[in-house]
Amino acid sequence: MEALFAAVLGILTASGVYLLLRARTFPVVMGLTLISYAVNLFLFAMGRLQTGVASVISENGKYGDPLPQALVLTAIVIGFAMTAFVVVLALRSVGETDTDHVDGQETKP
Repeated sequence: MEALFAAVLGILTASGVYLLLRARTFPVVMGLTLISYAVNLFLFAMGRLQTGVASVISENGKYGDPLPQALVLTAIVIGFAMTAFVVVLALRSVGETDTDHVDGQETKP
């Protein structure tokens, strides 16, 4: 199971980096989103999640660690704000340069 999870994280990260290196704005936004998903899954997995334990405190003393859940929730909010900001920047760039290339210059073959 850990190998499958590591492979999924690797595929998400590699896909995000590949899309980040594209010359268009929409793939760059999608790449940033995929990388943020990979980071969220990584943070969530580092909490050593357990099944069948109380979420806060129980009588037997076993409870789930709330820190990874708080970190992931914060990362989701920050990732959403970052995505919205990058989309607005991309729309403004398209409006001013009339192209969706990241550098503003369309290459002609």
